[in-house]
Amino acid sequence: MKKTFKILFYLVLLLIVAAVVLAFFPVESKTNHAGISEERATVLRDEFTDPHHVITTSDGAELFLRRWNPDSIQSDKAGVAVLILHGITAHSGAYDMAGQPFSESGYTTFGLDYRGHGLSSGNRGDTPGTERWIEDMAEAVRYIKGLGFPEVVVMGHSLGVASAICVARVVPSELAGLVLLSGAYEGKKGVSKEPSLLDKATFFASAVFRPSHQSYEYYREGMTVTQDSLFNLRYAPRFLMMLDVKTLVLPTDLNIPVLVGIGDGDELFAVDKVREFYDLVPGDKKEFVVMPNTTHAVIPRESWMMVVDWLDRTYADSTTIQPTSE
Repeated sequence: MKKTFKILFYLVLLLIVAAVVLAFFPVESKTNHAGISEERATVLRDEFTDPHHVITTSDGAELFLRRWNPDSIQSDKAGVAVLILHGITAHSGAYDMAGQPFSESGYTTFGLDYRGHGLSSGNRGDTPGTERWIEDMAEAVRYIKGLGFPEVVVMGHSLGVASAICVARVVPSELAGLVLLSGAYEGKKGVSKEPSLLDKATFFASAVFRPSHQSYEYYREGMTVTQDSLFNLRYAPRFLMMLDVKTLVLPTDLNIPVLVGIGDGDELFAVDKVREFYDLVPGDKKEFVVMPNTTHAVIPRESWMMVVDWLDRTYADSTTIQPTSE
């Protein structure tokens, strides 16, 4: 019996040593993408001169909130703001493709950089925890309302769909509507290569011994690797493990307008799967749209104008309260 326990002890010790080695062993990059450090993000945030806000969160972090202002204030849209929640790896600047047409159509538009992304503070590709990540977004909604916008429409793209659902679950009374683009509970099969046993072992070893270290690189065959250093392609295990997307559902008593959309050429999500997601959205104030000539990340102006059309039909003439122009 004593010999058996000794053997088991050494086997466990060997597994722990192997896991530590895997967690700390450097992995060759497949993208060769050069991101920025938190310190560099702080410098760039301080140097940024275009319209923006910096939100100091309840735990002292600084979140970057990009802003696109209309050329002229339209009284029927003055009290409506759109808040963009970006997809994984991205940052608010990548959504100039949406901010420009939205603001040119009269809607003051904001884009939040998640903590650890873009020009926000925080360890890159990381989060202190699920509750803190959600509270960051809820605080951004409250901040925008504090600027004088009584109606905040949250638009989430890709990962941002999960983000928007989380916000709707926490502060449903603070939202005037949701736009959920390019997201579903199930992605297309075969898009991402199944990780090897070694890759899986390395990830879980890192999750145990280095949960805040950027040990996972976002990569799939055929993806275009951006040269934008504000993108983040490396993630900490605890960020990737903080949500079980399939458990995320909107509140059954949600009574706000919801637009669900998908590009006809989306590489990650099939139209029918997004339609299944749409069918689960509660209430009768919802619409579904398929955007032509649109992939997951390349969304032309014509597609954004379809969102503008929905905004106009849903919110124009809803308020004439004048917000601050900072």
